[in-house]
Amino acid sequence: MLTCSQCGTPNDPTRKFCLECGSRLTSGCPTCGAVNPPGAKFCGECGTGLAGPRQGATEDATAGAVARSRAGIPDAVVTEVRLISVMFVDLVGFTPLSERLDAEEVRDLLDGYFTTARQIVARHGGVIEKFIGDAVMAVWGTPVAHEDDAERAVRTALQLVDAIGRIEVDGTSLQGRAGVLTGEAVVTVGADGQWMVAGDLVNTAARLQSVAVPGTVLVGEATYRAASGAIAFEPIGEQTLKGKTAPVPGWQALAVVARLGGSGRSEMIEPPFVGRDEELRALKDHFHATEREGKPRLVTVVGQAGIGKSRLAWELEKYLDGVVETILWHEGRSPSYGDGISYWALAEIVRGRAGIAESDDPETARRALGSMLEEMVPDAVERRWIEPRLTGLLGLDDLPVESREELFAAWRTFFERLAEQATTILIFWDLQWADQGLLDFIEHLLTWARSSPVFVVAEARPDLLERRPGWGAAVRSSTTIHLEPLSNADMRTLLGGLVSGLPEHAMTAIVERAEGVPLYAVETLRMLIDRGVLQPTPTATGSRLRWISRSSTSQPPSMPSSRRASTRSSRRTVGCCWTRRCSACRSQSRPSVR
Repeated sequence: MLTCSQCGTPNDPTRKFCLECGSRLTSGCPTCGAVNPPGAKFCGECGTGLAGPRQGATEDATAGAVARSRAGIPDAVVTEVRLISVMFVDLVGFTPLSERLDAEEVRDLLDGYFTTARQIVARHGGVIEKFIGDAVMAVWGTPVAHEDDAERAVRTALQLVDAIGRIEVDGTSLQGRAGVLTGEAVVTVGADGQWMVAGDLVNTAARLQSVAVPGTVLVGEATYRAASGAIAFEPIGEQTLKGKTAPVPGWQALAVVARLGGSGRSEMIEPPFVGRDEELRALKDHFHATEREGKPRLVTVVGQAGIGKSRLAWELEKYLDGVVETILWHEGRSPSYGDGISYWALAEIVRGRAGIAESDDPETARRALGSMLEEMVPDAVERRWIEPRLTGLLGLDDLPVESREELFAAWRTFFERLAEQATTILIFWDLQWADQGLLDFIEHLLTWARSSPVFVVAEARPDLLERRPGWGAAVRSSTTIHLEPLSNADMRTLLGGLVSGLPEHAMTAIVERAEGVPLYAVETLRMLIDRGVLQPTPTATGSRLRWISRSSTSQPPSMPSSRRASTRSSRRTVGCCWTRRCSACRSQSRPSVR
């Protein structure tokens, strides 16, 4: 049989087009991987015989397979052409480094490196094909194919190169480089499940990796086109690769800027994520510990308004959206004013899970809630107990007259049932404005749901710890991350990523007046746009700001104290979506990740 490389449907070897999707069928040479048209008897590249089975060979093969099975001899291998993405990652300067280290040190270094590679590749749905010295080759698209395999491969390459940069030997950080290509290759699968990928695609990916600058990821054209919706790229021109007769166009992968498929991408260019690498790594580690151990965790992210709490959560969301495990993501915000707002953030989380819009009438909301409970809470008795307590939370009915412990127990059971389906994330925004009842429930949930993978991220200003000095003390696994103002160097990097041609005097003035708070710098840029000093300019990666020179004395406006005060009172009034993903905008775009 000839398998279609586009949809995976088996086809008769004599056919030229797939029965399922209509794609042209090609057969791969088992020796060199070259693609040949259906019906070809010999490979046009190396001359290997490709003739189909003679008449009667099927019966002979079946009888032979039975005999081999009885004798314990494995069946013959299966070869097919598939659309795959190949990633090569290599350690830069490993050979001279290994000469300085003894054998045990080299072994320990490679063991740690390979373990990290296995974890990152597996999280993104790839498979390690082989380790070659200090190089890693991983494949997406076989044995299981996904429509976003190319994007997952690039995400993996970026994370693995970043992880290599955190490995230190004798006080010096290692560097890695990667190449990713997408296209057709020959996949040979044995009866024992072992498989091998061969073809020009594999060799070209290795060659592309070899010309990458240390610390970077290069991709080919097919990969770029498949992944450019969610990943920012920069063209690097045609590359001359060893053994290739024609130059190969290349792009450098810069950063993940959206969810899988490009969902949530801003029209404006996303500024560099700077100064928060350690905090993001801590969030990732705590999440994976929750997933691995199956126990709840609380991470409280504390910082003043505009310091970058929302951007930190957006980076976590983009990362988790790329992993293969199912994750139930929820968000809820505590408003700063209004009547009847007890447990408001919790109600937003339930609405999001049930897919209830603010405009839905009560009857529509009830049906949506009931459908969600049937899916998430299989036990009918539990559903009848939980449902009236959730309809009361959403304001569809009055809450039952009972103790708060009974109410909390029903809500907790609901989240425990969610966590039985998949690791559950609860993001609580602006918790400094939450009522005491919501704070009590969060601690209750994390204290009593001892065997549930529930990961709670509490985002708040320092006021929360003043209102509740013992916050999180009763939770077994509780961590607080304090976000400090960015350094001047980080602020310069951020501004440089947003504005092209920003003069030094303007850069210095904005950095000084922002005082390490990214939102203050963004507000200054918005005022400069209003004055015509900055102009949005389309680029390959999104609209970027360009400095319009009017005179040598042009200075950025100072930020008035009243403007700073308004920024502190409500960061969402300034329209910050193009600089970082605020929770308000995410909740408008979709209620939950999965």
